[in-house]
Amino acid sequence: MIETIDLILPLEASEDEGAWKAAAAKKLGLPASRVSGVRLLKHSLDARQRAVKVQLRLEVAIDEPLSAEVNPRWSAPSLTANARTAVIVGCGPAGMFAALRCLERGIKPIVLERGKDASARRFDLAPILRQGVVIEDSNYCFGEGGAGTFSDGKLYTRATKRGPVARVYEILVAHGAPQRILTDAHPHIGSNLLPNVVKAMRASILEAGGEVRFQTKVVEFIVEGGCLRGVVTAAGDEITGDAVILATGHSARDIYRLLAEKKVLLERKPFAVGVRIEHPQPFIDAEQYHLRKDEQRPDLLPAARYSVATKIDDRGVHSFCMCPGGFIVPASTENDEVVVNGMSLARRDSPFANSGLVVTVEPEDTDSFAQEHGVLSGIAYQKALEVAAKQAGGGGQVAPGQRVADFLVGKVSADLPKTSYFPGGKSSPLHEILPQGIVRRMQTGLKLFDRKIRGYAGKEALLLGFETRTSSPVRIPRRNDTLEHPEVHGLYPCGEGAGYAGGIVSAALDGMRVAEAL
Repeated sequence: MIETIDLILPLEASEDEGAWKAAAAKKLGLPASRVSGVRLLKHSLDARQRAVKVQLRLEVAIDEPLSAEVNPRWSAPSLTANARTAVIVGCGPAGMFAALRCLERGIKPIVLERGKDASARRFDLAPILRQGVVIEDSNYCFGEGGAGTFSDGKLYTRATKRGPVARVYEILVAHGAPQRILTDAHPHIGSNLLPNVVKAMRASILEAGGEVRFQTKVVEFIVEGGCLRGVVTAAGDEITGDAVILATGHSARDIYRLLAEKKVLLERKPFAVGVRIEHPQPFIDAEQYHLRKDEQRPDLLPAARYSVATKIDDRGVHSFCMCPGGFIVPASTENDEVVVNGMSLARRDSPFANSGLVVTVEPEDTDSFAQEHGVLSGIAYQKALEVAAKQAGGGGQVAPGQRVADFLVGKVSADLPKTSYFPGGKSSPLHEILPQGIVRRMQTGLKLFDRKIRGYAGKEALLLGFETRTSSPVRIPRRNDTLEHPEVHGLYPCGEGAGYAGGIVSAALDGMRVAEAL
């Protein structure tokens, strides 16, 4: 007999399979000798009390052995000679998972990526970190795997109604991701491991008959009679197919401009902007795990995370992409701007914790840019902040910064605390540079969050600007039934850049869904 049960164990017993068996036998009212095997299905922490508990879901075998564990794998049938072709623009999670699903359904994908492969792309991060020079088509945002490749690899998602989340995890594990992501409540791969995973996914696409072309920037669309037939690259090549899946990510602003110039229907949508807030990781550990002063975090506990959110004057104020044991990194895609983001390695062993601290921006908040920029007013709003950050930083990718305590009272900081941000920060009046509606809501939110996490707005907390690429300010509309653009036949908007996703997993799910619709 096989049973599935939920257990709560003390931290010290949570990794002991013998303790699992004993606890399972007790819960089932059986002698321990009858429990012949246990398998972990889910693992999560409960740190609401000082004594941290671990919640486990186990598969328990009684009087019989557990079946052999089957490792996830991915495969696709051989393509036929007359297989349909999908041109996929973008090699992030939406584009890659769309390509894999196309192959599963007998469609040949041709994936076009403006940036470089993950190995070559890694070398292009050094200039932005050390010299403050952005290689505009190969950076933290552009290249194989998309923005997530070198900015954390967090997989936690609330998008469980959008499709088979477990299948996304299984495909990642089949390509080298740690098995633990199948069982962790908040799975995470890490920026040091994810590049090899995306390279393995590319190998699967190629081996199954697909194509992946790097440094292939799309500069024009081939539209005939209201139908999108293909694209033109910067090299002048025309690449055509039966459909085009547009999975370019939220930072490919030239694609939005190209669509707008061609009078393709676009829509403004809400997004969020703000800063990165950074604290010493031991402080977050102490608050979240209820540690005594100078008590170190137990080895069995991961670097602590947090989530804070409120609503102030009809706008959300919340943490975003929290990176325990992580680093703040430059996410600019052009040389006249400064943009910050967060990442962490698989070990999450940096002495710092950082998170986006952002405020919702509704389309009407960008109306001052609408007369000149129309439906792209949100992008103009983002860009204005990014240029202001560059000017305040004073050069390269130095970011404007301010202690939280000074931000709350509208004072320029005399100095800044240590930071994980390699290019460094420059003391700046963030309270004057940011729009006043954002400042007021952030200040109120910080005071509220300080009641939840005592010291969150303390003197060691640092703000660095600006976090502007939380999501796309533009949605490329599509039909509910076919997922095609409502006016351009053959155009399938997809993922974060089209306004239908907000992270690695939701983008992957959308890629699979669009490929299935095709």
